Amino acid sequence: MSQLRISEAAVFLGVSDDTVRRLVEAGTLPATKDASGRTVLNGADIAALLRERANPPKALSGVQSSARNQFTGIVTKVRADQIVAQVELQCGPFRIVSLISAEAAHELGLEPGSIATAVVKSTNVVIESAEQEKTW
Repeated sequence: MSQLRISEAAVFLGVSDDTVRRLVEAGTLPATKDASGRTVLNGADIAALLRERANPPKALSGVQSSARNQFTGIVTKVRADQIVAQVELQCGPFRIVSLISAEAAHELGLEPGSIATAVVKSTNVVIESAEQEKTW
């Protein structure tokens, strides 16, 4: 099981180290001490808190979709020629880049500052991990 230091947990939660300490003090996140006496949190507890607090923005269209990976954010850059456009969105801490037709980018009115949703539907997603020990 992964053990994370307070600073590492803060990165994954998208909050400050002090906020993680307050969550520990409030009993929201259980913490223990490692062999060196440092405060550590269980990775599974961080995952549970992230799932509990997940509240992504709703897709702009209001249409239901089978795609579960939808990221609503702000367009930060559009680079287009006559055929293709490269659109960059900042969706929370995540940068999403998509290549679409220039015609589609124009019809959608995509420009820096506009709000858009990236919808990802894929059967091929690569997941990497530095973890060595598996418990399941």
